[in-house]
Amino acid sequence: MNDLWNQIELSWTWLSGAEQWEGVDGIPHRLWQHLVYSGTSLFFAALIGLALGLLVGHTGRGGALATGLANVARAIPTFGLILIIVTIDHSITPVLIGLVALAVPPILVNTYEGIRGVDADARDAARGMGMTGWGVLWRAELPMALPLILLGLRTSAIQVVATATLAAYPGFGGLGRYIIDGIARKDYQLVVGGTAVVVALALLVQLVFAVLRRLLVSPGLLGTARS
Repeated sequence: MNDLWNQIELSWTWLSGAEQWEGVDGIPHRLWQHLVYSGTSLFFAALIGLALGLLVGHTGRGGALATGLANVARAIPTFGLILIIVTIDHSITPVLIGLVALAVPPILVNTYEGIRGVDADARDAARGMGMTGWGVLWRAELPMALPLILLGLRTSAIQVVATATLAAYPGFGGLGRYIIDGIARKDYQLVVGGTAVVVALALLVQLVFAVLRRLLVSPGLLGTARS
C-alpha cells in the first residue's frame, strides 16, 4: 500500500510541474504524437479488420482461414516485429505496421463472430422484406453485430494506445518517450509519471467506447458482448 501511495505521489508531483506542460517535451506535444500514432494505426486496422470480417461473416466463406490468420498474427510479438522492420526502414512506418498488425485480429475476429452470430430468423425476415444480400448485411446483420464489433474495436484501441509507447524505442516521440528516457536516466519519477499518463489515456479510450456503445447500440442489444 505504501508503494502504491508513493507512486501516486510521484506521478502527481511530476504532473503538477509547469515544465511538464510546455515545449516539445511537454505532455500536450507528446500526447498529440501518441494520438497520431495510435489513431493512424487504428484507422488502417479498422479498414482491414472490418472489411474482411464483414465479408467473410456475411458470405460464410473463408471464415476459418481469416480467424486462423488472425490468431497467428496475435502470436507475433509486436516489439519483435517493429525491431525487424526498423532495421530495413528507419522511419515511423515500422511502428505503424506493428501496431496495425496488433490491432487487426480483435477487430476481424469480433466482426466475423458478430455477423455469423446473427439469428437466422432475422436474416430470413430481412430477405422476406425484399432486402438484397448487401441490404441484409447493412440493415440487419451489422446493427445486431454492433456490440461485438465495438468490443473488438475497443480492445484494439486500448492495446494500441498502450503499445504505441514502443514508438519511443527506435527514437520517435509519443508518451513512451517519458518511459524510455526515464529508464535511461534512472529517473523513476519520469517513468511513473509517463506511465500514469498512458494509463489515463487508456481509461479515457475505454470511456469513449462505453459512450459510443450507449449511443449506437439498440437498447435491446445492450446486454450482449459485455466484458
